[in-house]
Amino acid sequence: MNGSDFTAQPLPPWRRAVLKVGSSLLSGEDGLDPRHAGALARFIEHARVQQREIVLVSSGAVAAGRHRIAAGGDSLVLRQALASLGQAALVTFWQQLVDRPVAQVLLTHDDLRNRRRYLNARATLRELLRLGALPVINENDAVAVDELKLGDNDNLAAAVASLVDADLLLIATDIGGLYSAHPRDPSARPITRVEAITPELLQAASGGAGTLGTGGMRTKLDAAAKAGAAGIATALFCGRDADVVRALHADVLHGTLVLAQGDRLRARKQWLRHAPSSGRLRVDAGAFAALHRQGASLLPGGVVSAEGEFRRGDVVEIGVEHEPAFARGLAQYGANEVRRIARRHSNEIEAILGFRYGESVVHRDDLVLIDATSHKETST
Repeated sequence: MNGSDFTAQPLPPWRRAVLKVGSSLLSGEDGLDPRHAGALARFIEHARVQQREIVLVSSGAVAAGRHRIAAGGDSLVLRQALASLGQAALVTFWQQLVDRPVAQVLLTHDDLRNRRRYLNARATLRELLRLGALPVINENDAVAVDELKLGDNDNLAAAVASLVDADLLLIATDIGGLYSAHPRDPSARPITRVEAITPELLQAASGGAGTLGTGGMRTKLDAAAKAGAAGIATALFCGRDADVVRALHADVLHGTLVLAQGDRLRARKQWLRHAPSSGRLRVDAGAFAALHRQGASLLPGGVVSAEGEFRRGDVVEIGVEHEPAFARGLAQYGANEVRRIARRHSNEIEAILGFRYGESVVHRDDLVLIDATSHKETST
């Protein structure tokens, strides 16, 4: 069963997406095979022409490593070694398919649970996208013991979608999408749209894993549920069907669309609006105008002073002199660091601090404007 079973439907509007590609779509008899990956790479390049951004979460390192060294068995330590052997081949594989720099980013779930590493990963991915590179993310299988035991990259892709503030999670599978029963069951019917993930749907998706994959449709729905809770819709489609992949160029999906539970931006802004603040940034009139009227990031040159002892990643209020705060956001630098770079140009940050997390003190993606009088949220 493939994408032809599913009627066409429009994709939700998106500017940034995470695309997850499983090993079953990449592996052939002679190692990594571009037969299906080529169409996906063309979709990635087409998105770039449309001024859109894609972060790629790609499996395949273990399969690539197995091709390089003949080794029998399937023990955890062997799979870790094979993943280490195959990582370079996996990145080279994608580099040959796209016409821009490819960057390898290895993550574990611990990286996304640790506050400092989470912020570092977020800053790195933002910068890679700004530079026009294609981030290729994989679990750091050589050290991530629990992740190899638990499943594949589906849940990592959902976490990355939240990490980079994606509008959409795209999961390329080796079947058309979600069915009412196991796809081999003659009574199975395609499910094109999922309003909410229920226990019944999870039961229907509990088919076995593919030959080379480490998870089936159940893990994909688990990932869709996590993305949905963060306000991100998920599209499941057949990566083996070139026509289905080509239709994505025109924002047409032949597959299953799992709707988001609420609006991502509104939920994030609501959180920023109500989360406890750890300090305050006083800014000048120029910064006020840039943030309030232009939707810009807060640069160090516009910061007059920093109050409180906040750390990187803490919520801070932003105000002009002694006026009520007009914005709130996540600080990219700690209070002492902000005091050192206040009133200075972004190009001077590294020379002053000895490091640089980015050019802004508060990035526009991490900032919400509020009405200083009524303290209501306003549009940016």
